[in-house]
Order: sequence, then structure tokens, then C-alpha cells
Amino acid sequence: MALPVVAMALLLVVQVALVAQAQILVVHAAREGARAAAVDPQPGAAARAARVTPGLRPSGLHVVSSPRGPSSSIIRVTVHYRARTDVPLVGLLLGDVKVRAAVAMRVEDPNP
Repeated sequence: MALPVVAMALLLVVQVALVAQAQILVVHAAREGARAAAVDPQPGAAARAARVTPGLRPSGLHVVSSPRGPSSSIIRVTVHYRARTDVPLVGLLLGDVKVRAAVAMRVEDPNP
């Protein structure tokens, strides 16, 4: 009688772990994007760096970067990601989860 409830609870724990993994990967993608934007003056450097993060679907990523200012200014990169809930039964109940991370980094001089 309790087996379905226990099984559903275990599936829920697995889904929570997968969402936590996605959050960690999104923080990593935001950090990579901010680092790329801080050292590369080319527009779109943050998005290119964030999209190659292993474990994330590039189609689920949305990268927003503040304008790059002069050396020693701050650039902010925010990454939004829609994590799919693929675990059977639980995914249907929860729906996709949106995770977000933001990182600020100081712009470096390209010619030291």
C-alpha cells in the first residue's frame, strides 16, 4: 500500500537533485560568460562562452550581459535556463523549472 508513495518520493528526490545540478551548471555558465566578457572586447563573448558549458542544452539558455565599459569597470552577466523535468511522473506534475545565476566581474585591460 505504501509502495507507490515511497516510489513517488524517491522520484521526487531524484528530480530535485537534477534541478540542483542544473543550478550549479548555470552558475558555472554565468561565471564563464562573465570571465569571457571581462577579457574579450568582442560583442557576444559572454553568450558564446556560456553556451559551451557541458551538461546544459544551448537551446534552453538565455544570456544577458551588461554593456562592456572601460578597464576596471564592472560587467554583469545573467544566465537564465529552463531545466527540463524528465523524471517519470514527477516531471508531469512539476513542469519545467527556471533557474538563474548572475555574476559580476571587473573588466580587464586587453593591452596590459
